[in-house]
Amino acid sequence: MRTHTKETQATTTPQMALDFLREGNHRFVSNLNSNRDLLEQVNETRDGQFPFATVLSCIDSRTSAELIFDQGLGEIFSIRIAGNVINEDILGSMEFACSIAGSKLIVILGHTKCGAIRGACDNVQMGNLSTLLNKIQPSVYFERTITENRTAENAEFVEKVSRIQVKRSVEKIVERSVILREMIENGEIGLIGALYDVETGIVEFLEETLMLGKIKHFYLDVNGHKQAIVGNDF
Repeated sequence: MRTHTKETQATTTPQMALDFLREGNHRFVSNLNSNRDLLEQVNETRDGQFPFATVLSCIDSRTSAELIFDQGLGEIFSIRIAGNVINEDILGSMEFACSIAGSKLIVILGHTKCGAIRGACDNVQMGNLSTLLNKIQPSVYFERTITENRTAENAEFVEKVSRIQVKRSVEKIVERSVILREMIENGEIGLIGALYDVETGIVEFLEETLMLGKIKHFYLDVNGHKQAIVGNDF
């Protein structure tokens, strides 16, 4: 498989970028990884890089985006932080990846059995980790369907919080980055959330979070359930 070039990146649409990742994950779970020469890709990318997608994932050792999506050198930007939280540094990295370096898609990739999510569910307090976990606490609060055993011991609760955290991270990008929001509204880039299953290797793309040419907002209804509002006005 050839490395992406300036030309192939320029002709890649956000939808094509999403399809590339879907196909790559299918190869990964089917153990049919592409035959690529990584040393050759080192040579091909020595003068520049032209990644078609940007993936924000957790630091979990099982969630390497390059492996999960069967991508090689120079093909995706990989941003990693526990709990796939959003902060100014990560937003700046995404703005560089899309506005300057030409990436066509942003993926927020959460995963099952996430240690950061479990820590937030148990309200762990430990040094600087507390500051990070506090960014996840709203996702714990927004999960209102489970009323008993709202702890890390409840696997269903943890997964539901993980899904909410992905959706909140998607929403924060369009709330806090004018640059990325305008690129989405103009159809220049796409944005989507996804969840990786550490038991099967399968990535589930959360289709309801896909933003391309329009912006989706979320609000909590009277029952505490998240509802979507679609539009371009803030």
